[in-house]
Amino acid sequence: MRRLLQSLLLKLTGLGLLRITLFSDTYLRYVKPGLRPVLIASGVVLLLLGIVAAFSRTGNGGHAHDGPASGGPDGHAPDAHDGHTDGAHEAHAHDGHEGHDGHDHSATPKIAWLLVLPALSLLLFAPPALGAYTAARSGAEPVAVQKKGFEPLPATSPLPLTLTEFTKRVQQDRSRAIQGRTVRLTGFVTPDATGEGWYLTRIIFSCCAADSQTVKIHVYGSGSAEPPAADTWLAVTGTWHPAGTLGTTSAPAALDARLTTPIAQPINAFTDDLPITPG
Repeated sequence: MRRLLQSLLLKLTGLGLLRITLFSDTYLRYVKPGLRPVLIASGVVLLLLGIVAAFSRTGNGGHAHDGPASGGPDGHAPDAHDGHTDGAHEAHAHDGHEGHDGHDHSATPKIAWLLVLPALSLLLFAPPALGAYTAARSGAEPVAVQKKGFEPLPATSPLPLTLTEFTKRVQQDRSRAIQGRTVRLTGFVTPDATGEGWYLTRIIFSCCAADSQTVKIHVYGSGSAEPPAADTWLAVTGTWHPAGTLGTTSAPAALDARLTTPIAQPINAFTDDLPITPG
């Protein structure tokens, strides 16, 4: 039974990995796109190991002992003068099993079968992607300091920027080039617990979901009385919300929204790049 469980877990996990990488882009909820070949290779290896385990020998209990070890040269049992009697053999066998309570320790504990559930869930339905629930419980990571000077902003209006670029312009650009400029930012909605606006959010994977970081822009106004629903992907057009001293960390990364447009979740959802939309 133990070998059966091992084989089943390997095959289910391998099939689950292949399902989310070969037949869909679900894997992008958990890792960066560059890890797809590694996941495919891992799925193939796990599936093959599971198949091999299913057909491998389950133990060494079927070994037979031939030759002199099973008797004397003429095929008869060895004489008593070799120092071993039937009684001695029985005593030795009894001593060898002393300390055992008579239970079959090779059996699989019933609770171990619960390990099948997460492997089966990966195959049948994938866990949801990180979103507003995660972002609301994690603070926004401070953006890296711009070591080089800022390039002049293009004359495009509205100006498409990533959330990180907008934050840097607001808090680090001493030329205040962002002041009065209409920008277009993209992300998903995270509610503000205080009820004062809401957050436009991006979750960024350095490698996978476990090391994700959050970038948030506080948005005031949305063209409607109610804030947008959590996890809604939006393109938001607006201007910097004036507060603090622009070009310093006292200036909040905040936006006065003039227009909000629902969009499909971009393919590169877990980066802070300009969105690549499906199709």
